[in-house]
Amino acid sequence: MAENYESDGNVIQWTNGTGSAVASGQVVKVGVSMLGVALVAIANGATGSVAVEGVFSGVPKVSAAVFTQGEKLLFDVSAGSGVGAFDDSAATPATGDVMGGAVAWVAGTNTETTCTIKLTPGNSTTT
Repeated sequence: MAENYESDGNVIQWTNGTGSAVASGQVVKVGVSMLGVALVAIANGATGSVAVEGVFSGVPKVSAAVFTQGEKLLFDVSAGSGVGAFDDSAATPATGDVMGGAVAWVAGTNTETTCTIKLTPGNSTTT
């Protein structure tokens, strides 16, 4: 193995500076524009494991959002009772929203409040 090998790159250690505790399974912004899913509960100021690759179900979705399988999604940081929620690619981004950090693994329909996404690191931009 190469002497400079670090890891597979699927999980990163992330320090929670959000001001609130993060629940296991919650979507978080890592740095400016990468999305991840907390693998453990992470108290404010603590460090914990966050997946930056993979497929996750039951993540918050804007209820009116409608999207097709494979569609690039917008992560609306202010939706979902303040924890953020995924919206369709036609949504107008606001300050801090992340576009392209995930795609729809399963199509999303009107009135659903959760969805299944695939994280796509390295493909996102932040408004």
